[in-house]
Amino acid sequence: MKWRTMFVVVFFSFSGIAAARADQNKVDVVDRLNSSTATIQRIVHAPDKGIPHEVLKGAKCVAVVPNLLKGGFIFGAERGRGLSTCRLPNGQWSAPAFFTITGGNWGLQIGVENVQLVMMIMNDDGMRHLLQNKFQIGGNASAAAGPIGRHASAGTDWKVGTEILTYSRAHGLFAGIDLDGSWVTRDKGSTVAMYGKDYTTTQILIGEVAVPEAAHGFLAEVQRARSRDYRAS
Repeated sequence: MKWRTMFVVVFFSFSGIAAARADQNKVDVVDRLNSSTATIQRIVHAPDKGIPHEVLKGAKCVAVVPNLLKGGFIFGAERGRGLSTCRLPNGQWSAPAFFTITGGNWGLQIGVENVQLVMMIMNDDGMRHLLQNKFQIGGNASAAAGPIGRHASAGTDWKVGTEILTYSRAHGLFAGIDLDGSWVTRDKGSTVAMYGKDYTTTQILIGEVAVPEAAHGFLAEVQRARSRDYRAS
């Protein structure tokens, strides 16, 4: 009888811990959605240096990493958690799919830098990579720093071949970032925290998963960013 009582106590203790952890994970994911919304606002709204309207209108998917930690000693390292959404055939945006980005690049660097990152997926090949549960930037998918300003320069070749255009800010200023070699991987923990089920990235981004209430603000901001009225404000 004593062992049975102890088992029940231990069982409910672990159940309580698991429930508390799940609640915290949900809070963390919602915070990331809110931070990603703010990141879109800051980068799109940057005076005369935001994402050009042509890029916003042409993007098939948008991925945001609100806090990318980059830095180190002797070698650089990157890690961040982000989310992505893709345009659906009906013109709406999909529920967000969650991912982690990890990688590194050699070079003399000292210190740690917190970078806000937006990746615009510009063509079908880029979207095909994003739909996978894991891909490598520079290895599988080509990426380049995107043009900035109200309008993309007619002399640039950003429409030709590049699958992902990147926009990054550090300390409030636009800054270039080299993502070659970085891996983008499905974030299972965040997916389960948000949806209560481990959906694949493809299921989410092609519109098979309903948009959760917590994501409405982020998707609305993505849609607003593509409108001319927003860009002109």
